[in-house]
Amino acid sequence: MKNMTEPLRITSRQNPRIKDAARLRTGRERKRQQRFIIDGAREVVRAIAAGIQCKEAFICTELCDTSEGGMAVDAIQLADVEAFFVTPDVYAKLAFGDRLDGVIAIAATPRRGLGDLQLPPRPLVAVLEGIEKPGNLGAILRSADAAGVDAVIVADARTDLYNPNIIRASMGTVFRENICEATSAATLAWLQSLGLSIVAARPDATRSYTEVDLCGGVAVVLGSEADGLSDGWRGAEIMPVRIPMHGTADSLNVSTTAAVLFYEAIRQRGH
Repeated sequence: MKNMTEPLRITSRQNPRIKDAARLRTGRERKRQQRFIIDGAREVVRAIAAGIQCKEAFICTELCDTSEGGMAVDAIQLADVEAFFVTPDVYAKLAFGDRLDGVIAIAATPRRGLGDLQLPPRPLVAVLEGIEKPGNLGAILRSADAAGVDAVIVADARTDLYNPNIIRASMGTVFRENICEATSAATLAWLQSLGLSIVAARPDATRSYTEVDLCGGVAVVLGSEADGLSDGWRGAEIMPVRIPMHGTADSLNVSTTAAVLFYEAIRQRGH
């Protein structure tokens, strides 16, 4: 960890900055403040690297004693983020869950839309409609990142994209610039305007996922476990596919389904 110019040390849990930051645990406050909380050294580093605008950081030196913690503090310094030292007691008010990395940042919520996405030739795009569980959405983003998916569109979201559980489950990959939010209707129109093939995961489909061509420009669309995909994804130009189930369960967790489809696309493309 580099030496820091001594920041202000906050010792009271009632400090106004601490109280405002702690409120960001709720989606309503994240929406109202247009800010969100990043808890974790790795996640802070990845957020700053992705161009997320961190407004302030809280560092507990008693806990921030790992190499990842040092990297996070260095990144905060290089990004000229206003930093505050806090006591372990104050840090505990901000920390999410049981992680004690000693570094928390508060960031402005980015607004990324379909027009911000940069696609290569023959892109592989993922569309995630109405996913309601933050852990599932975060896990899908992590799989998409690992598989090299070119863009992820979170359509008609039922949870805000920067929910702490999504940030954690995605291991910070939620911050990548190739992820955006849109309505399902706008997403479908955008995909069609680009001439992409659209493959929709449906448990009632008759065609196996291995029987469709995923080598060209294609969008893989997945819906929530509770409700599946909306009727907008039932057009004649959309290919429904299923993953065969050989046991008593009739479907997979949506994050598992996503990983299977992403890696099938990678396999077909010879990567």
